Amino acid sequence: MTSQDAAASAKPAPKDPWELPDVSGLVVGVLGGTGDQGRGLAYRLARGGQQVIIGSRAAERAETAAAELGLGIRGLDNAGCARESDIVIVAVPWDGHAKTLTALRAELAGKLVVDCVNPLGFDKQGAYALVPEEGSAAQQAAALLPESRVTAAFHHLSAVLLQDPEVTEIPTDVMVLGEDRADCETVQALAQRIPGMRGVFAGRLRNAHQVESLVANLISVNRRYKAHAGVRLTDI
Repeated sequence: MTSQDAAASAKPAPKDPWELPDVSGLVVGVLGGTGDQGRGLAYRLARGGQQVIIGSRAAERAETAAAELGLGIRGLDNAGCARESDIVIVAVPWDGHAKTLTALRAELAGKLVVDCVNPLGFDKQGAYALVPEEGSAAQQAAALLPESRVTAAFHHLSAVLLQDPEVTEIPTDVMVLGEDRADCETVQALAQRIPGMRGVFAGRLRNAHQVESLVANLISVNRRYKAHAGVRLTDI
């Protein structure tokens, strides 16, 4: 055997893409946790055993929402939520996205931030995608939070299903985008804390726009079929 053959045979096997880190000990904050999407994510993650903090502009609103949800969820103002969390999910309305993140730049420094905001407009023809100057909500977050590690995920989930205590599993895939593969794997693992979900790596943040925009199509699907459609990726 030549030295080249020996080197080739010693090459480690490629990592299993479904081998994900243990995130059970991480504290997850949800900015915008008093809105439907934020409440739903907070409820599902806490139900899966995650430590969760709801954030709101008013601490009292966050505390009320947390008490209603139970499961050990805590409520703080947005700044407190950001400071005390390891991972921070951004689930605020699009029209408050930039203002909220700008105000929390210091508190979010060094944090893993997961943006799930969908820039959408609505008119008589229904929902349609907006194109932020930066390209997507996630890219806007990355520009506003240069000291944070920004990813994008949790865009295609039904707030109705997330909040329904009778629903035990949500069979859908969560596309995760980001610049750092380890950060994406952490978010993938977080998604899989919710029964029925898979976290799937879907590219870098430059590809976030089409993922965010797909929600406009899902809204049309749901209205036509009176459903709560999600996304499943085949052959993986």
